[in-house]
Amino acid sequence: MPTHSVAAGAGTSTPDDNRTTFKETTMIATTRRTRDELLRRWRAASEAAEHGMSTAEYAVGTIAAVAFAAVLIAIVKSDTVRSALEGIFSSALSTR
Repeated sequence: MPTHSVAAGAGTSTPDDNRTTFKETTMIATTRRTRDELLRRWRAASEAAEHGMSTAEYAVGTIAAVAFAAVLIAIVKSDTVRSALEGIFSSALSTR
């Protein structure tokens, strides 16, 4: 890439002069601070949103627990399971 000589004090720069101005540097720093602040706030909000369950989640969990309990009660009350449990308890409690 050719470089051009500049007369002293002429105020022009060479084509490969890559310096940023103070205004550009300030804008970049401000943009980075804003981005970092937004990311910090987003992380804090997303972490806070995951603490605990909402009312709908409690309702679904409660319904699932009640349904599971109903199934267990139905199974335990069946004649087959009842006789198996009686056999287990009688052999465990019998002394020989």
